[in-house]
Amino acid sequence: MNLASVVLIKALRFGDARGWFCETYSERSAESAGIDVRFVQDNQSFSASVGTVRGLHFQRAPHAQAKLVRCVRGSIMDYAVDIRRGSPTYGKWVGAKLTAEGGEQLYVPVGFAHGFVTLEADVEVAYKVSDFYAPDCDGGIVWNDPTIGIDWPLPSGGAVLSDKDKVLPTLASFESPFNYDGVPLQPLTSA
Repeated sequence: MNLASVVLIKALRFGDARGWFCETYSERSAESAGIDVRFVQDNQSFSASVGTVRGLHFQRAPHAQAKLVRCVRGSIMDYAVDIRRGSPTYGKWVGAKLTAEGGEQLYVPVGFAHGFVTLEADVEVAYKVSDFYAPDCDGGIVWNDPTIGIDWPLPSGGAVLSDKDKVLPTLASFESPFNYDGVPLQPLTSA
């Protein structure tokens, strides 16, 4: 089962005079939150500048990826956009602030585009994926698509983007490879 809802996860931290400890991933805890996905690869990114936007990305079949995203240094606003053909919430999005201090994680299932913006300098983001990277299956939607309408919290200098992210297609010109599975995007709740 691959959960069709985006889920915000808040891991418990146990602290003492030395600092704190938490489980950043537990298959048992994930399954209790409805996430029954096998993760096969861990990725990590570093972004030097405030306002760095990465996204909106996805990977299509046969190597479609679900993601479990967390910020390990600094903070980001993280977004998931429903791009499942036939979904009543197609083109709608949810977002959550993820911080190293709070340890929040966002589960982004297959059928959703994912992106984030850094809220401070020198940010590191780590995420698990459910399939290996396959460049021929890589895809995306332009980050500032007016149809989607994400209100990105950007500094006065604007977004810092890769050349690839600057030329991604709009939602209107995009032919989604994902089908609606009967579960619409829901507002975020914590698991």
